[in-house]
Amino acid sequence: MARTEPFDAALYLTSPQSQEELLNDAFASGDARYVSQALGVIARARGMTEVAREAGVTREALYKALSENGDPRLTTLLGVARALGVTLKARVEARP
Repeated sequence: MARTEPFDAALYLTSPQSQEELLNDAFASGDARYVSQALGVIARARGMTEVAREAGVTREALYKALSENGDPRLTTLLGVARALGVTLKARVEARP
């Protein structure tokens, strides 16, 4: 029987470019759960303890907020974005 191990994308998304691509894809999807998970992966890749400290939340609260079933508050989301050095920008798209 083959032995498998859980896959953790945080081990492979170590460059700023790959992290940016993941976040752009998550934001483009419009799926709040995907955005939360993407931020969680990047936070784990950079060090959850440090990100939590810079975001002003406990490590445990950050794990919970950015988990698969998490739903981070806007203040948490903005704190994590700031801690990760992520700049959020808005672009209004023309509607037909």
